[in-house]
Amino acid sequence: MPLTNRLSAEVFGTFWLVLGGCGSAVLAAAFPGVGIGLHGVSLAFGLTVVTMAYAVGPISGCHLNPAVTLGLAVGGRFAWKDVVPYWAAQVAGAILAGCVLYLIASGKPLFQAGGFACNGYGIHSPGQYSLGSAFLTEVVMTFFFLFVILGATSKRAPAGFAPLAIGLCLTLIHLVSIPVTNTSVNPARSTGVAFFAEGGWALGQLWLFWVAPLLGAAAAGFVFPRLNKDADAAS
Repeated sequence: MPLTNRLSAEVFGTFWLVLGGCGSAVLAAAFPGVGIGLHGVSLAFGLTVVTMAYAVGPISGCHLNPAVTLGLAVGGRFAWKDVVPYWAAQVAGAILAGCVLYLIASGKPLFQAGGFACNGYGIHSPGQYSLGSAFLTEVVMTFFFLFVILGATSKRAPAGFAPLAIGLCLTLIHLVSIPVTNTSVNPARSTGVAFFAEGGWALGQLWLFWVAPLLGAAAAGFVFPRLNKDADAAS
């Protein structure tokens, strides 16, 4: 598949992830009487991945996330020369989605952006969790996200079920970590909305939501192939 096609697919897919996931948080989480809350937002993020995995997975692999791209490269599943172009496409799609979401949300009378579904720590954590707690959460959650991705897409895994496993994993991650960081595990997702939070604090804390997910993903990309190799040798 030509690189331009794959990059376009990553733009579309990441746009959908941010619009669907962050949009559920900004527009629907606290809607009076029928707000979807933490559970609904968690499911929304998982559904964006499931739907795009089937839609653009055959084109680009449906990374939608710089951490996923890095983890796959470390794990020998993706060409290093395409890492930076994928990152650029993912961030572009995320920022475009953040712009569209802001335009939609600002159509409400007396609109205030507030946190705008951004990720944060300290006073900007939903549960007031510290920088250390936030960093550890993002590293561990991204590690297991990549671990599931690598396992679900391996040759030994049942065919056709990877999108469901990956989407459900992302849902579970959000159920656990929304109170801590509002859940990133995706630097593009964090970047796409960080420009719109009131006060500019999200941009100041954005570094964590690049560094921690990338570390967790790289660790999974290193560990999983070695475990899988041992399994292959034993079978």
